[in-house]
Amino acid sequence: MTTSPGGATGANFHQQELDKFGAIANRWWDPDGPQKPLHALNPVRLGYVSRRLPLQGATVLDVGCGGGLLSEAMAREGAEVTAIDLAPELVKVARLHGLESGVKVDYRVQSVEDLAAERPGAFDAVTCMEMLEHVPDPAAILSACATLLRPGGSLFVSTLNRTPAAFALAIVGAEYIARLLPTGTHRYSEFIKPSELAAWLREAGLELEDVSGMMYEPWRNAARIVSRTDVNYLACAVKR
Repeated sequence: MTTSPGGATGANFHQQELDKFGAIANRWWDPDGPQKPLHALNPVRLGYVSRRLPLQGATVLDVGCGGGLLSEAMAREGAEVTAIDLAPELVKVARLHGLESGVKVDYRVQSVEDLAAERPGAFDAVTCMEMLEHVPDPAAILSACATLLRPGGSLFVSTLNRTPAAFALAIVGAEYIARLLPTGTHRYSEFIKPSELAAWLREAGLELEDVSGMMYEPWRNAARIVSRTDVNYLACAVKR
């Protein structure tokens, strides 16, 4: 499933992706809206992060934050959260929801590369969820994330595997049959194999620590961690 794409300096974003997610910004926080599956995934993503990083007092960057679901959840756990996205409509919605909820997050319309140039080594952790499959150069995003981490810091990623099962479930099933997501949300050619992700992480100076599957169960509108990684998966890497 997906949030909006985080952006990048130059051409490392698809404008149509920003427009597509910006168009549903006003319903981002609707648990029965177009991002309904994301609301179910969010507790699983938060749990994956919090089991590996004490969030209380941690400085965390959420890259491709969308409307702020994970950003707010981490801030509620006591993290000092900065959140970036290149879709202005989404950042506006995230800021408004933060005002309503009273949860403090520093939301910015900014690319991860630009922030990396400003604040290298500034964060205990970086999250980049459901975003890498929406940008032309995922490796550049990961490199910028690595720059933003302090030594010993952790990067948390979630994305979709490029397998027949992912095509069948995440595109055919979720977009065309069950209508859980807007048609055109995903492009199969931009799904990422764990081996590809691992290679990009190594190039960025990060050490892959864990890969776990994440399954969405639409019949109960809930998600859970599983052993199979052939559709959605989460990964954690550390900057040594």
